[in-house]
Amino acid sequence: MPPLAESIWINGALTPWADAKIHVMSHALHYGTSVFEGIRVYDTPDGPRGFRLTDHIRRLFDSARMYHFPLPYTEAELIAACGTVVRANGLQSAYLRPIAFLGACGMGVTPAPGAMNVDVAIAAFPWGAYLGEDALENGVDACVSSWARIAPNTVPSGAKAGGNYLSSYLIGREARTNGFGEGIALGTDGRLSEGAGENLFIVKDGRILTPSAASSILMGITRDTVLKLARAEGIEVVEQTLPREALYVADEVFMTGTAAEITPVRSIDGIATRANGPGPVTRGLNAAFRGLFTGATPDRFGWLESLAAPAPTARERQHEPA
Repeated sequence: MPPLAESIWINGALTPWADAKIHVMSHALHYGTSVFEGIRVYDTPDGPRGFRLTDHIRRLFDSARMYHFPLPYTEAELIAACGTVVRANGLQSAYLRPIAFLGACGMGVTPAPGAMNVDVAIAAFPWGAYLGEDALENGVDACVSSWARIAPNTVPSGAKAGGNYLSSYLIGREARTNGFGEGIALGTDGRLSEGAGENLFIVKDGRILTPSAASSILMGITRDTVLKLARAEGIEVVEQTLPREALYVADEVFMTGTAAEITPVRSIDGIATRANGPGPVTRGLNAAFRGLFTGATPDRFGWLESLAAPAPTARERQHEPA
């Protein structure tokens, strides 16, 4: 594939994109032992800002904690590294992909504690609308997948782990093969879970309904953003288990994710929502969300984080050339 940017941060140093390689015998390649994040950088009136950067990096550490991966950096170091790779590539807006994975750990499925070799990389590159610009404007046609989401107490759905996305791959592939823009998965209990790579929201009679953490979902940061924005606007939000048929009688349906942002759903299984695209609640939330990056919406929660180089520490200043 052609390079998407000039360089990638790998294990503490910037590396040319074409040279960012791992060994074919890396543990993560064989067993899916990686945790990662997706983070948007927006071009704001105050310059590039990482959207909820600290929250994303904290979730990366939480995912690693669930899998007992000892990350060789602190949260602060990886937050600073995100700024480094954005600046190195001269980007004003970008998609950031931090990933931590097991590298040279031998071929056993379970590496010995002393052999748990964790590599960390951060890429930054331009990326537009995940499901397409038309989907953002007019909505996407979705279907309920025949593939169920991960069952409770199998692997943690609350971790953003590489292996979990084999499920997303099957759900998304089935949808696209059958002519839909995205797939929606049920849990093993037959209740609504989430999209292939997005959280799911239903608007009904002015209320927002969304599957709870117990529905085998990833607790998305954009999901949390929408919950907070909606409540700030006085919209009632209910997190609960939901039956499949709730999709077919919804006034509006939308999906959220770092890549997908806020994407309206126009129809499910060929049944149009009553709004038949982005309805008033979806449009209002999208305007409030987009307004964060233009200055139209006050950043009352402190979600926009500077990517400027931090001031040097006293120790670093002592080692600066005269």
